[in-house]
Amino acid sequence: MMKTKNKIKRLINTLLILNILIVFLSCNNKQKDLLSELKSISDISQITEINHDSIYKSAYELKIIQPVDHNNPDGEKFTQRVYLSHIDFSKPVVFITEGYSANRNYKSELSDLLNSNQIIVEHRYFGESKPDSLVWNYLTIKQAAEDHHHIVQIFKKLYTGKWLNTGISKGGQTTMYHRYFFPNDVDMSVPYVAPLNFSTQDARIYTFLDNVGTKSCREKIMNFQKLLLKNENKLIPMVKKLAEKKGYAFSIGVEKAFEYNVLEFSFAFWQWGLIKEEDIPENDKSIVNLFNCLTKASSFNYFSDQGIKELQAFFYQALTQIGYYGYDITPFKGLLNYVTDFNFNFAAPKNVELKFDPKPMKEIKNWLDNKGENFIYIYGENDTWSATSYRLSGKTNAKKIYINDGTHITARIKNMSDKQKEIIFSALEKGLDIKIEKANNEISFK
Repeated sequence: MMKTKNKIKRLINTLLILNILIVFLSCNNKQKDLLSELKSISDISQITEINHDSIYKSAYELKIIQPVDHNNPDGEKFTQRVYLSHIDFSKPVVFITEGYSANRNYKSELSDLLNSNQIIVEHRYFGESKPDSLVWNYLTIKQAAEDHHHIVQIFKKLYTGKWLNTGISKGGQTTMYHRYFFPNDVDMSVPYVAPLNFSTQDARIYTFLDNVGTKSCREKIMNFQKLLLKNENKLIPMVKKLAEKKGYAFSIGVEKAFEYNVLEFSFAFWQWGLIKEEDIPENDKSIVNLFNCLTKASSFNYFSDQGIKELQAFFYQALTQIGYYGYDITPFKGLLNYVTDFNFNFAAPKNVELKFDPKPMKEIKNWLDNKGENFIYIYGENDTWSATSYRLSGKTNAKKIYINDGTHITARIKNMSDKQKEIIFSALEKGLDIKIEKANNEISFK
């Protein structure tokens, strides 16, 4: 009897080991299948295996062939950089629409929360996703949305779970545009700190800056800006020294770049939150302190030739379709020696017609108002870009969350109150038909 029991026990153990081996080999084969699937897709021209976060099983940097003009698919092509991080073919996909370059792979908080696959897409005309010839007419929100649609079509053949698109700042704007043109590409959209601007100098920015924070803080910022301008002659040599150290060149002139950056200070102070009210100098006893405070809040690189070149595609979009902001120079009359009016035209590509078309943003707003279901909009209360945030119409199930005292950097789910998180989790569970695992009623963001 004892021998029979031992035989049965050994048999059970053997079967358990075999099952474990089968599961292991099955998982291993699936990973091999992913690579073979990628190699079989003709529109993927380059596949490079890359390091990945521990939640993923594999990750690849891909180059995907795209038409420069989607209305002429047989015309000139370019390759678009994409990062794919893989867990399982049946799990959800977080589809990240970058607004600029995508220089690295990373794990987003939504991917961490949902334990999902992730795809990061570099925006056309940025980073390594540029055509050989930059024909600016093809840098439109529609062409970019076509890029994203093509990529979604490729990977929906592999990934059968729910899809969510998301992005931060201009990437969040891109999320909205993608969903507008191709509403069925994804099941949910989560744009972070994404403005919806209606002109190249949206006046709502000025209203916001006149009311954000406390009156004493706003007055302190204004007085600081005036102090900077009054000490321009002493500060310009410091700008030149910084430019030499950093390798900056200023085609617009160092003096004009200085005045632009002074005007930028109030916008940057609230957008980034990199300095506190108590850090702002109240007098000009130390020119060094004045300069350090200015450069900590807003970088001169933004107005340098190098910075402009890096963001030139963005400025083209801002001045033709997606809008931007300007500066109210009224309070500084008599203190500005080089800036008499302001727009960002100097940052656009040379010899290119710049004509702003307000129609696309108005059409997108109308669609969001009436058909923008399963959206979660996340903004920072103090972030200047919340001035032109999307306003809920009440006609859809969209949610909008403001992070208390939040900035462009801190307006994230991990920084929300417990009540706000519950709103987010509930919306995600309904929109994606999933259950979010919450340990001890808390979510851990790595």
